[in-house]
Amino acid sequence: MGSDMTFYETLSERGVSRRDFLKFCGSTAAVLGLSSTFVPALASKIAGAAESGLTPAIWLTGGKCTGCLESTLQARYPNVADIVLDLLTLNYSAASMATGEYALEAKKKVYQGDKPFIMIYEGSVMTGLGGNTMINADGTNSLNDLESAAPYAAAIIAMGQCAVDGGWVRAFPNPAGATGMTEYLRSRNIDTPVVNLAGCPASPEELTAVVVQALLLGTDGTLESGIDAVVDDLDSLGRPKYLYNATIHDSCPRRGHFENGEFVYRYGSEEEAKNFCVYPMGCKGPQTYRRCPMIRWNDSQSWCVESGGICIGCSTWNWVDNNAPFAGRHRRVGAARSGPLAGWPLHGGGLHPIATGAALTGVVGAALVAHGLGMKAAKRVGKNATLKTEEMKEYDRKRLKKQGGAV
Repeated sequence: MGSDMTFYETLSERGVSRRDFLKFCGSTAAVLGLSSTFVPALASKIAGAAESGLTPAIWLTGGKCTGCLESTLQARYPNVADIVLDLLTLNYSAASMATGEYALEAKKKVYQGDKPFIMIYEGSVMTGLGGNTMINADGTNSLNDLESAAPYAAAIIAMGQCAVDGGWVRAFPNPAGATGMTEYLRSRNIDTPVVNLAGCPASPEELTAVVVQALLLGTDGTLESGIDAVVDDLDSLGRPKYLYNATIHDSCPRRGHFENGEFVYRYGSEEEAKNFCVYPMGCKGPQTYRRCPMIRWNDSQSWCVESGGICIGCSTWNWVDNNAPFAGRHRRVGAARSGPLAGWPLHGGGLHPIATGAALTGVVGAALVAHGLGMKAAKRVGKNATLKTEEMKEYDRKRLKKQGGAV
């Protein structure tokens, strides 16, 4: 931004009106869980920060499909370049700039300099072949980049599921040794705080919210206090609570159909045309924590379920192995390599579903029996029940009759 131009003049030159900017501040405040009364103050903070100085940032990449970068660069009205990059000076981006000597020098100046910087990392950490699955122009590799930059960053934003836990690159049999940022840093005893933006891809609104929170909402206005505020607001998985504190099912526009027992069982059916719930088709919305129905993609136009698809749970741990087949109720979840469970499918945490189910069946069964006895004693069920149960939904009655069952 030129020194003789205000922040608003710069936005105007880029085709972003003051009204668009305030709309952006409103959506950012909503994502952060702030009251609408905070919007003017947030707008003032962003403008002031952009005019007073920029925070250095580097965007490093691992094994990825560039989906998170594409998602970020294609955000509009106003886009991330107009807002976030007026708060950050993105000195290096591995996937969107040349990798010649000048680019590599710019990268080194950031993590070798004295000014605190933010590191954005997209893609999985590729540990296979000693990191030589990804080579820079100067002969160094992606692991060298991490070991050079990560210890000195004020914070690391793990952008997307690949950076969080290895993502689709980690899928069995994982020949590249892909893993997530937090897991890798722990193995190297690097304690730089990591903010996990889970999902495939991460959204620009999620990135913007974290950057705004870190740069503008600290107790004393410094980057360090802003990072402390971000870290204090993370959940047990290192994700911002305000972005991952509810399931997709909680705010899904099709939830009313779920409650009414109105489901899609076949694509191309009348039920699909009526936008009934797609849970029977394999939707993972009830077990996936994210705010896709509210944040959306492509200038907030749509998201997976609204476009007619299902939620495949892309923000859940090891989602490719644990949630496949995506359009089905059964999951293929990898296999144990050795030991008594060798060859058997495993969940991400290494628990065998059959063995775990057998161990829990007695406990769950006992709990259900106790619950049933309690219900009967309270006369809520049984021949002496005083509580009348709800009759079958008309939709279920028709469907059952059509299938030839008893009504």
